[in-house]
Amino acid sequence: MPRQPRRRSYDQYCAAARALDAVGDRWTLLIVRELLAGPRRYTDLHADLPGVSTDVLASRLKDMEREELATRRKLPPPAAATVYELTPCGRELLPVLTALAAWGAPELAERRPTDAVRAHWFAIPLIPLLRRLPYAPAVLDVRLDEGEFHVRTGGGEGDGGAVYGDGAAPDADARLAMDADTCRALAEGTLTVEEGVKAGRIEVTGEGPVATALRGE
Repeated sequence: MPRQPRRRSYDQYCAAARALDAVGDRWTLLIVRELLAGPRRYTDLHADLPGVSTDVLASRLKDMEREELATRRKLPPPAAATVYELTPCGRELLPVLTALAAWGAPELAERRPTDAVRAHWFAIPLIPLLRRLPYAPAVLDVRLDEGEFHVRTGGGEGDGGAVYGDGAAPDADARLAMDADTCRALAEGTLTVEEGVKAGRIEVTGEGPVATALRGE
């Protein structure tokens, strides 16, 4: 089926402009951020995108379907829920979000009183660091005061090609507990996992070889 024409365009023969035609609208890349965690229901997306209106979220999802960045499908019984998930093209935006997160990380030095926070929002900045660990591929749980998420350092083997997910993973190889400041330092590159463990800023639990290696045992 041929693509439907875009509703708006920069009308510039430029790769960056073409990319922004597809993902440059407000909220689109943050929806991609959420869907990199795997298939999500509309209500779940709305809950984890505080500030977006229902009309705007519905419009962006339609745009993403039209641009072949996301698809919609119905889960089989007993779930019988409709979920959105990224296409392979949509999942290729992970490096874009990773670069944006690295560029914006210094702006997290001070949390504003109006800032919403979800633990899994820290996942994308951590993915490059965790993938460089000598214990990859692995599934690592990260627990913050704000909540818990997990990262699959081998890539998108999870549900719907997920590279991370909200909450703990039942197949986690190790669990890392830290505060948000330590997580931010890891993302900025001013602290390594090994340094954090030695300094007592990161607590590693688990019995397998990955957890043992992370503890330096």
